[in-house]
Amino acid sequence: MASNAWVALAIVLATLLGTHAADPDITSDFIVPDGVTPDADFFTFKGLNQALRGAPRDAPFKVTKASQGEFPALMGQSVSYAALQFAPGGINAPHTHPRSAELLLVVQGWLEVGLVDSNNTLFTQVLRTGDLFVFPKGLVHFQSNKDPRYPAVALSAFGSANAGTVSLPKTLFGSGIDKDVLAKSFKTDALTIDMLVSAAALG
Repeated sequence: MASNAWVALAIVLATLLGTHAADPDITSDFIVPDGVTPDADFFTFKGLNQALRGAPRDAPFKVTKASQGEFPALMGQSVSYAALQFAPGGINAPHTHPRSAELLLVVQGWLEVGLVDSNNTLFTQVLRTGDLFVFPKGLVHFQSNKDPRYPAVALSAFGSANAGTVSLPKTLFGSGIDKDVLAKSFKTDALTIDMLVSAAALG
Protein backbone atom coordinates (compact mmCIF):
# COMPACT_ATOMS: atom_id res chain seq x y z
CA MET A 1 0.00 0.00 0.00
CA ALA A 2 2.81 2.41 0.89
CA SER A 3 4.59 1.61 -2.38
CA ASN A 4 1.42 2.52 -4.33
CA ALA A 5 1.36 5.89 -2.53
CA TRP A 6 4.98 6.53 -3.57
CA VAL A 7 4.21 5.60 -7.17
CA ALA A 8 1.19 7.94 -7.16
CA LEU A 9 3.33 10.73 -5.64
CA ALA A 10 6.04 10.16 -8.26
CA ILE A 11 3.47 10.40 -11.06
CA VAL A 12 2.00 13.60 -9.63
CA LEU A 13 5.46 15.15 -9.24
CA ALA A 14 6.48 14.14 -12.76
CA THR A 15 3.28 15.68 -14.12
CA LEU A 16 3.82 18.91 -12.20
CA LEU A 17 7.45 19.18 -13.31
CA GLY A 18 6.42 18.49 -16.90
CA THR A 19 3.82 21.26 -16.87
CA HIS A 20 6.42 23.81 -15.73
CA ALA A 21 8.30 23.32 -19.00
CA ALA A 22 5.71 25.45 -20.85
CA ASP A 23 4.47 28.97 -20.14
CA PRO A 24 3.08 29.26 -16.61
CA ASP A 25 -0.69 29.12 -16.21
CA ILE A 26 -2.41 32.36 -15.30
CA THR A 27 -5.22 32.73 -12.79
CA SER A 28 -7.23 35.28 -14.79
CA ASP A 29 -8.78 35.34 -18.23
CA PHE A 30 -5.94 37.47 -19.60
CA ILE A 31 -3.16 39.82 -18.51
CA VAL A 32 -3.40 43.56 -19.14
CA PRO A 33 -0.28 45.74 -18.85
CA ASP A 34 -0.44 48.61 -16.37
CA GLY A 35 -2.13 51.69 -17.77
CA VAL A 36 -3.99 49.80 -20.51
CA THR A 37 -7.77 49.51 -20.69
CA PRO A 38 -8.65 46.43 -22.76
CA ASP A 39 -10.99 46.74 -25.71
CA ALA A 40 -11.29 44.82 -28.99
CA ASP A 41 -8.15 46.52 -30.31
CA PHE A 42 -6.15 45.08 -27.39
CA PHE A 43 -6.93 41.57 -28.69
CA THR A 44 -6.14 42.46 -32.33
CA PHE A 45 -2.73 42.38 -34.05
CA LYS A 46 -2.31 43.75 -37.57
CA GLY A 47 1.46 43.55 -37.82
CA LEU A 48 1.52 40.54 -40.15
CA ASN A 49 -0.38 42.21 -43.01
CA GLN A 50 2.65 43.09 -45.14
CA ALA A 51 4.57 39.97 -44.09
CA LEU A 52 2.19 37.65 -45.95
CA ARG A 53 2.93 39.15 -49.37
CA GLY A 54 5.94 37.79 -51.18
CA ALA A 55 9.63 38.44 -50.71
CA PRO A 56 11.07 40.77 -48.11
CA ARG A 57 12.13 44.12 -49.56
CA ASP A 58 15.51 44.59 -47.89
CA ALA A 59 16.97 41.16 -47.05
CA PRO A 60 17.05 37.56 -48.33
CA PHE A 61 15.05 36.47 -45.25
CA LYS A 62 12.77 38.32 -42.85
CA VAL A 63 10.80 37.21 -39.80
CA THR A 64 7.88 39.25 -38.45
CA LYS A 65 6.90 38.16 -34.96
CA ALA A 66 3.59 38.26 -33.17
CA SER A 67 4.83 37.29 -29.71
CA GLN A 68 4.11 38.89 -26.34
CA GLY A 69 6.65 41.64 -27.04
CA GLU A 70 4.80 42.83 -30.14
CA PHE A 71 1.31 41.75 -29.07
CA PRO A 72 0.87 42.15 -25.29
CA ALA A 73 -2.52 40.37 -25.29
CA LEU A 74 -0.55 37.11 -25.71
CA MET A 75 0.99 37.38 -22.24
CA GLY A 76 -0.03 34.24 -20.33
CA GLN A 77 -1.78 32.67 -23.33
CA SER A 78 1.01 30.21 -24.33
CA VAL A 79 0.69 30.97 -28.06
CA SER A 80 2.42 33.13 -30.65
CA TYR A 81 2.95 33.42 -34.40
CA ALA A 82 5.65 34.47 -36.82
CA ALA A 83 5.53 35.18 -40.55
CA LEU A 84 8.64 34.09 -42.47
CA GLN A 85 9.45 35.68 -45.84
CA PHE A 86 12.09 34.19 -48.11
CA ALA A 87 13.50 35.84 -51.21
CA PRO A 88 14.65 33.43 -53.93
CA GLY A 89 17.59 31.58 -52.38
CA GLY A 90 16.86 32.98 -48.90
CA ILE A 91 17.48 30.91 -45.76
CA ASN A 92 16.51 30.95 -42.11
CA ALA A 93 19.86 29.84 -40.64
CA PRO A 94 20.08 26.93 -38.18
CA HIS A 95 18.53 27.91 -34.86
CA THR A 96 16.54 26.60 -31.89
CA HIS A 97 13.51 27.68 -29.86
CA PRO A 98 14.21 26.82 -26.22
CA ARG A 99 10.66 27.30 -24.95
CA SER A 100 8.42 25.82 -27.66
CA ALA A 101 7.94 23.50 -30.58
CA GLU A 102 7.28 25.22 -33.91
CA LEU A 103 4.51 24.25 -36.34
CA LEU A 104 5.36 25.68 -39.78
CA LEU A 105 2.79 26.12 -42.57
CA VAL A 106 3.94 27.06 -46.08
CA VAL A 107 1.49 29.60 -47.53
CA GLN A 108 3.36 30.57 -50.72
CA GLY A 109 6.01 28.81 -52.78
CA TRP A 110 8.02 25.90 -51.42
CA LEU A 111 10.74 25.35 -48.82
CA GLU A 112 13.31 22.74 -47.94
CA VAL A 113 13.33 22.30 -44.17
CA GLY A 114 15.35 20.19 -41.78
CA LEU A 115 15.92 19.36 -38.16
CA VAL A 116 18.65 17.55 -36.23
CA ASP A 117 17.65 15.38 -33.26
CA SER A 118 19.67 14.64 -30.11
CA ASN A 119 21.20 11.58 -31.83
CA ASN A 120 22.60 13.91 -34.53
CA THR A 121 20.19 12.50 -37.14
CA LEU A 122 19.18 14.96 -39.86
CA PHE A 123 15.56 14.90 -41.09
CA THR A 124 14.82 16.95 -44.24
CA GLN A 125 11.68 17.51 -46.24
CA VAL A 126 10.48 19.59 -49.20
CA LEU A 127 7.27 21.44 -48.29
CA ARG A 128 4.81 22.83 -50.82
CA THR A 129 2.07 25.39 -50.26
CA GLY A 130 -0.34 24.00 -47.67
CA ASP A 131 2.16 21.56 -46.11
CA LEU A 132 2.87 21.55 -42.35
CA PHE A 133 6.07 20.50 -40.55
CA VAL A 134 6.77 20.37 -36.81
CA PHE A 135 10.13 21.25 -35.27
CA PRO A 136 10.27 19.75 -31.76
CA LYS A 137 11.14 22.11 -28.91
CA GLY A 138 14.83 22.87 -28.49
CA LEU A 139 16.06 21.01 -31.60
CA VAL A 140 18.27 22.67 -34.21
CA HIS A 141 16.37 23.35 -37.44
CA PHE A 142 16.40 25.49 -40.58
CA GLN A 143 14.36 26.50 -43.64
CA SER A 144 15.62 27.28 -47.14
CA ASN A 145 13.95 28.63 -50.27
CA LYS A 146 15.89 26.89 -53.02
CA ASP A 147 13.70 28.32 -55.76
CA PRO A 148 15.97 30.61 -57.83
CA ARG A 149 13.07 32.74 -59.18
CA TYR A 150 10.18 32.94 -56.74
CA PRO A 151 9.77 33.93 -53.07
CA ALA A 152 8.25 31.77 -50.36
CA VAL A 153 6.20 32.66 -47.30
CA ALA A 154 5.43 30.55 -44.23
CA LEU A 155 3.60 30.98 -40.93
CA SER A 156 4.99 29.53 -37.71
CA ALA A 157 2.84 28.81 -34.67
CA PHE A 158 4.41 28.39 -31.22
CA GLY A 159 3.14 26.95 -27.94
CA SER A 160 4.64 29.85 -26.00
CA ALA A 161 3.99 33.58 -25.93
CA ASN A 162 7.78 33.98 -26.09
CA ALA A 163 9.37 30.92 -27.71
CA GLY A 164 12.83 32.50 -27.90
CA THR A 165 15.24 32.05 -30.80
CA VAL A 166 18.88 31.01 -30.51
CA SER A 167 20.61 31.53 -33.87
CA LEU A 168 23.58 29.19 -34.09
CA PRO A 169 25.80 31.36 -36.32
CA LYS A 170 25.15 34.47 -34.23
CA THR A 171 25.47 32.65 -30.90
CA LEU A 172 28.67 30.84 -31.81
CA PHE A 173 30.48 33.53 -33.78
CA GLY A 174 28.86 36.78 -32.69
CA SER A 175 28.66 36.42 -28.92
CA GLY A 176 32.30 37.01 -27.99
CA ILE A 177 33.26 33.40 -27.24
CA ASP A 178 37.05 33.25 -27.14
CA LYS A 179 38.38 32.62 -30.66
CA ASP A 180 40.88 30.05 -29.39
CA VAL A 181 38.00 28.07 -27.85
CA LEU A 182 36.12 28.23 -31.16
CA ALA A 183 39.18 27.26 -33.22
CA LYS A 184 39.85 24.22 -31.02
CA SER A 185 36.17 23.26 -30.91
CA PHE A 186 35.87 23.32 -34.70
CA LYS A 187 39.37 21.90 -35.23
CA THR A 188 40.36 24.81 -37.45
CA ASP A 189 42.68 27.80 -37.37
CA ALA A 190 42.27 31.29 -35.93
CA LEU A 191 42.09 32.91 -39.40
CA THR A 192 39.01 30.84 -40.31
CA ILE A 193 37.37 31.77 -37.00
CA ASP A 194 38.19 35.46 -37.61
CA MET A 195 36.40 35.25 -40.96
CA LEU A 196 33.34 33.62 -39.36
CA VAL A 197 33.27 36.18 -36.52
CA SER A 198 33.49 39.03 -39.07
CA ALA A 199 30.65 37.51 -41.10
CA ALA A 200 28.48 37.16 -37.97
CA ALA A 201 29.10 40.82 -37.13
CA LEU A 202 27.80 41.86 -40.55
CA GLY A 203 24.65 40.01 -40.39
